[in-house]
Amino acid sequence: MKAVIMAGGKGTRFWPRSTADKPKQFLALTSEYATMLQMTYDRFRSALAEEDVYVAVSENYLSIVREQLPTLPLEQLIIEPDQRDTAPCIAITADFFMKRGLDDVIVTAPSDQYIPDADELMEALRIAEAAAKDTGVVVTLGIVPTRAETGYGYIEASEATADKKYGSRVKEVTAFIEKPSKEKAEILIQSSNIYWNSGIFIWRPSTIAGYMERYQPEMWRIFRQEGAALQEAYRKLPKLSIDYAIIEKLELLYTIPIEFTWDDVGTWTSLERVFETDDDGNMVFGRIYPLSTRRSIVYSEQQKVVVIGVEDLIIVSTGEGLLICHKSEEQKVKQAIEAMNSDQEDREA
Repeated sequence: MKAVIMAGGKGTRFWPRSTADKPKQFLALTSEYATMLQMTYDRFRSALAEEDVYVAVSENYLSIVREQLPTLPLEQLIIEPDQRDTAPCIAITADFFMKRGLDDVIVTAPSDQYIPDADELMEALRIAEAAAKDTGVVVTLGIVPTRAETGYGYIEASEATADKKYGSRVKEVTAFIEKPSKEKAEILIQSSNIYWNSGIFIWRPSTIAGYMERYQPEMWRIFRQEGAALQEAYRKLPKLSIDYAIIEKLELLYTIPIEFTWDDVGTWTSLERVFETDDDGNMVFGRIYPLSTRRSIVYSEQQKVVVIGVEDLIIVSTGEGLLICHKSEEQKVKQAIEAMNSDQEDREA
């Protein structure tokens, strides 16, 4: 089994710490000593040989990866000409291995997830590997939900196990559910066969290639080209997630429910599931002085910050900018940053 860490995302919901030049996977968010990418790499290296761990990254972040993972051999970097979302990233990954005559089972995993128990993760991946060796079989890890989360997609699985030969933990996926409303999420988590979609997939490169050719033939066709022609064609691909491109269309799709600690660390409030808060429910980073303040997250890189008489706020100050957001509106941060960037582009035009 080989692992491919996808490190090309932008992570705009962590603005202003996360920027286009240095997204969240390159930041130390859940540790004082290691970035999200470094922690993900170490997690896989705890069980896999050095030659079996790869990183897929766009050209504009290549220097950061080389800086943060200096021992990673250059030949184990899968370089994307541009950021085009997870479907093109996984397509170029499959092409990378197949052109080298390699068809071992691979794990394609995000670079910015918090999974403190590497042993339990690898145990689940080994079970998935055994199933994914079969032609056309795709396995994902389904996270047993612990709350009515509206920021994740959900998976519905069969109550019965998929097949005796795959073992009792492997279940057939029957449906995908888009990010739900709070009310719908409350209903979903009452079911024993509903899981969060982890975005971690286990499959062979030939399996990816077969489904790409079937469901995304125009995308897959560009990999017949080489060099500059391929790079130019890649940059013109539509931004498309692997879920929409392939996963939601599959019949031979299975999931392994897992209950170990997992978080995609996608928003500022997700850090409250990683770090402890003070007696007033606040989480502070930097020289922060809260007074009559409750359940707030306050971060400052340089300036002293005094916060008085507020509740349930996210306040983040960096050299990039200032964010002040009510926790209930946190999912709109991405939308606000996109609007800000669009306005800036218009001003520069």
